[in-house]
Amino acid sequence: MPPEVERPLAVRFGAFGDMVLLTALIRVLHAEFASPVDILTSGPWSEPLLRGQPGVGEIFSVRSRKTPYWLSPDQQRVVRQLRARGSGPTWFCDGNDSGRLILTRAGIADEFIVAAHDHDLLPGEHATEQWRRLAQIMPSACGGSNRADLSAVPPGCYLQVSDVQRADLNAWLHARHLAGLPLILVQIGNKRTMRRGLKRLSSNNKYWPQERWVEVLRHLRAQHPGHALVLLGTGPECELNRQVAAQANIAGLHNAADDLPIPRLLGLLERADGLITVDSGPAHAAAAVGCPQVVLFGRAPPWLYRPWGAAGADVQLLRGQIDGEPDMLGITTRSVIAAWDQLKLRALKPVSVS
Repeated sequence: MPPEVERPLAVRFGAFGDMVLLTALIRVLHAEFASPVDILTSGPWSEPLLRGQPGVGEIFSVRSRKTPYWLSPDQQRVVRQLRARGSGPTWFCDGNDSGRLILTRAGIADEFIVAAHDHDLLPGEHATEQWRRLAQIMPSACGGSNRADLSAVPPGCYLQVSDVQRADLNAWLHARHLAGLPLILVQIGNKRTMRRGLKRLSSNNKYWPQERWVEVLRHLRAQHPGHALVLLGTGPECELNRQVAAQANIAGLHNAADDLPIPRLLGLLERADGLITVDSGPAHAAAAVGCPQVVLFGRAPPWLYRPWGAAGADVQLLRGQIDGEPDMLGITTRSVIAAWDQLKLRALKPVSVS
């Protein structure tokens, strides 16, 4: 058996937004144990997102938890690392057990584990409230009781932007001739949008029509003539952004999806006056760094997944319906523009141009 350790371990094999939400649990565990929280995760986003964040210790990452163990050198490596680390208080935050076998192989017994699926979501409970509550439940091997007064840990997500990230962003803004300009950000796509290519956009429940984005962008241009408008995204979304930008045909519109690693994205979200976005990982990251935003929701329930940051920035939520069912396509351009005009931006809004 591996030795026992006091240092907590949080396990979450989630998407970008899931890992931002997990910071609510990490911060509570860090306060309770007065120790860094180690993370077991997957995906190329978790390491650049969480590395160096307050309360985060070692990050153990696998490419996929579902690959057969004998075909997965990275799972074998992580199991060896966890065995060497030791068996200690562990929070398993996935809704199913597909990744739990890694803990079993590493010798972490059930009495050291608090599993999310053993503790039902409470009525109306937000995801960050669930993680905050779960973090206060101790494994039976650790006594099962809460350890600390958490009044000094504000609820919600939190991400810290480092001086290195800010310096990188400044150099990037200079290279793109954006230095010194106030910024408004727009996130059109998401990983589902691009999963099967542009021809399948209409089948994605987070898709909002390009012609509506064009109207919104033109409104932003008229309302904020001195701002640079920056389209966010990853490499696969660059072509979608290019198409929308061509349709909008306005000055000062910049497509950043070709060169926006996660550390730079966090710096950009921290710098911007505001964001308009579909329900996405960047929406949660924006809340975590205090960026005001308008968020378009599809089928996901806003009461559970609305962006909620510890900084308390303004968030305007929109959700449409078609035939009585939640549907992002039911959100009108007019409602997005109205929500934006009500948003409390970081800086004072320039005078409207008629």
